[in-house]
Amino acid sequence: MPPQSDSTSRPARSLLSSLGPGVIAGAADDDPSGIATYTIVGARYGTSLLWTALLTWPLMAAVQLMCARIGMVTGIGLIDLLRRRFPRPLIVIFAVALLVANTINVGADLSGMADAAELFTGVNSHLFVVVFGVATAWATIRLRYGQIARTLKWLTLVLLAYVVTAFMVGPDWGRVLHDTFVPTLPKGSGYWAALVAIFGTTISPYLFFWQASQEVEEEKALGRLKQRERVGATASELQARAIDVGAGTLFSNVVMFFIILTASLTLHAHGLTSVQTSGEAAQALKPLAGAFAAGLYAMGVLGVGFLAIPTLTASAGYALSETFGWRQGLDQGWSGAPGFYGVVLLATIGGVAMDFLNLNPVSALFWSAVINGVLAPFLLLAILIVSADRRLMHGQPSGRLLRVSVAAAIVVMFGGLAGMAFL
Repeated sequence: MPPQSDSTSRPARSLLSSLGPGVIAGAADDDPSGIATYTIVGARYGTSLLWTALLTWPLMAAVQLMCARIGMVTGIGLIDLLRRRFPRPLIVIFAVALLVANTINVGADLSGMADAAELFTGVNSHLFVVVFGVATAWATIRLRYGQIARTLKWLTLVLLAYVVTAFMVGPDWGRVLHDTFVPTLPKGSGYWAALVAIFGTTISPYLFFWQASQEVEEEKALGRLKQRERVGATASELQARAIDVGAGTLFSNVVMFFIILTASLTLHAHGLTSVQTSGEAAQALKPLAGAFAAGLYAMGVLGVGFLAIPTLTASAGYALSETFGWRQGLDQGWSGAPGFYGVVLLATIGGVAMDFLNLNPVSALFWSAVINGVLAPFLLLAILIVSADRRLMHGQPSGRLLRVSVAAAIVVMFGGLAGMAFL
């Protein structure tokens, strides 16, 4: 009997061991910027945009899987591969744009976290911005990749708070199902801007770099320190990552769905269509959904912020390091990769400084998502080109279905930009 029990549990252990970069990337996608964006969308437009959670899941999964494949097959990061195909000035523009967008996102995330902490403690949020900024920068610089990866994997569980909150409110499931499967046609530039923000925070540029670079980090953790040792991936390795990415992106979009739903059933239903801070969003939920639900909302903002900020700063570090040929990696330590960790520190300091400019945190979160929505389709086009290049991909280019899916994501995102600009 004991051997049979062991054989039964082996597939479960195998599945859990395969979960890693994809799950972390998926959960980091629901960062405070994403939470604010989905809250704004639900508050302004009710359940009419629930269908976007269904649409963006396969598109996000395809994009992340393509980036994962690039890292696994080539053994190098995304920018490192792009600069072998495209002019250097273009690569520098991509890397600098990512640093700017990520710094804005870090600042907005820190503000969102600090607002949530102020709600719990009554202590001024500016103090928490500094504390959280120092804490996340210290952890990213001092801890090694394995420690960071294990911690981030467990932090994904805080996102379940939003699922619980939605069920506590008690939705009309008939209306929810209708708005999930029957898309509402966009009306006006504001609606189009909301769509671009959703695409930008769901299919986020920083996650492209994070996903590819974490595949390289995983290989290094297995002792494959030289690039030639990391070239190529077996069918079983690619299948395991497909499961990982599929699970991570599904989890991300389920959470997205329930955040929009919670905001629509509470804030929108009671005419509260303008939310200024994460604290205000949580406070507004109190009389409508109860103090416990409001607390869950604020706790989710805090927890996922600690998950997302290292992802944001490190992805900028990877991009700049690969652009300029610096040593990089979360296993190097400051002395081994000063340029990489310098970018991590720069993005964090820039994010902290943003808070003291008295910018509206939720507006900054929303518009950082819009910036990502503008940058993403151009970057995806470049990724699609290199992923189909047999020479660069060492004879293992992305398959036709994957390329068609990513091309569909590009078309959808460019369509959103055109709608926002001209309609």
